[in-house]
Amino acid sequence: MSAVPQTRTDVPSAGEPAAAPASRARGATRSLALALLAGAAGAGLALLASGRIWARGSAELAQGALPRSVTGADVTGVPGALAVVGLAALVAVFAVRRVGRIAVAALLTLSGAGIAVAAVLGNSDTSALREKAATAVGLTGAGVHHVTHTGWPWVAAAGGGLLLVAGLLALVYGRHWPAMSGRYERTPGGARGPRRAPAPPDLDRPEEIWKSLDRGEDPTR
Repeated sequence: MSAVPQTRTDVPSAGEPAAAPASRARGATRSLALALLAGAAGAGLALLASGRIWARGSAELAQGALPRSVTGADVTGVPGALAVVGLAALVAVFAVRRVGRIAVAALLTLSGAGIAVAAVLGNSDTSALREKAATAVGLTGAGVHHVTHTGWPWVAAAGGGLLLVAGLLALVYGRHWPAMSGRYERTPGGARGPRRAPAPPDLDRPEEIWKSLDRGEDPTR
């Protein structure tokens, strides 16, 4: 009695080999969207917080106390400057490839970390407030009293954290992201299309020879 051949059930179906590339494409799309959202939001928060009041105090005068306040830009210009650098790096990620993309992603990561560190340190810094108090009083080294800090330094630190996340995403997943292509450029008519070499003129047709001469080309080349 012959054995009945068994049907194998572990053979992958035709659609399974394409599952891995599709999954990678979805992961790249999600990481790209998250990086763009985190980077843009982080840079916006850092720039917004840099222009807000970080600390308040009062300079003591003979006539009474003179209120003073300082913004984030007065305390430190690092968050605002690095926010611009980070935003530029976020855009430049798509203009470079391979090693260049890694370098730009590293710059984006360092920008976010620098913003966070500068904002945390600036939260307890009173040197800018003392300088304003000394200018108001007219005495070098004048003291400032009743110092209070706002929550804007922590907003700047959160913005730096978001830029840091965007940079890490670019470092890990950036090799799967699309890049700007040089295949297309503007044609003389203004439309975009693939760059193609002009077809050689047909020497058997006089009108083609005249057109080549009008364009300044050598029809016999």
